[in-house]
Amino acid sequence: MMLQIQNLTKDFGSLRAVDGVSFSVDKGEVLGFLGPNGAGKSTTMKMATGFLSPTSGTASICGHDILNAPLAAKRCIGYLPEGAPAYPDMTPESFLHFIADIRGIARGDRDALIAEVVRKVHIEHVMHQRIETLSKGYKRRVGLAQAILHDPQVLVMDEPTDGLDPNQKHEVRKLIRSMAKEKAIVLSTHILEEVEAVCTRAIIIARGRVLFDGTPEQLTSQGPIDEVFRRITTGDRTAA
Repeated sequence: MMLQIQNLTKDFGSLRAVDGVSFSVDKGEVLGFLGPNGAGKSTTMKMATGFLSPTSGTASICGHDILNAPLAAKRCIGYLPEGAPAYPDMTPESFLHFIADIRGIARGDRDALIAEVVRKVHIEHVMHQRIETLSKGYKRRVGLAQAILHDPQVLVMDEPTDGLDPNQKHEVRKLIRSMAKEKAIVLSTHILEEVEAVCTRAIIIARGRVLFDGTPEQLTSQGPIDEVFRRITTGDRTAA
């Protein structure tokens, strides 16, 4: 498995935000990671990508343990965090060159790789604007560009279409589908239609625990997806 999460747990004082979450994702899978606000989605992603230390458990990326071999593991990951943080005083052009430096991309390859991701996420017209002046949607696309710049084997995205208009959402979903054959992809989303649109598998988490793990078809076979989601996350046993 390209991504293997093993019994991840995270406590913040007396609060257990993530409670023994385990799952794996292989090449060719697009996993939709669903849950209500406060369910533990972002915390799980931060631990899986090495941005937050777990209380217990671990994650393995392409065979590299995130705790014991963090640099090797992170070389295999592309990560779009919640909010798509970036340096506000940089332009997308300078930011992507900065990311290329961090990723150790050879100077002779950078211009071509940056041009390719710029084309893929459609940020050509804002490359020389300061990031702080960009709309939420453009900031999200700059964040996506940095996540895929080094062509990672594992791609983890927290709300990748948040803030995008319908046409932009369509383009990002199309991009995710085009990358899916060669990568293991995990995307957190609160947009239930996104699961049906791009995902091959869905996990629902609530109160820090996995409550559902199956295909979108298995999920929607129980009824309208929003109603099934509500029943599962509120503990209604009729949504088995």
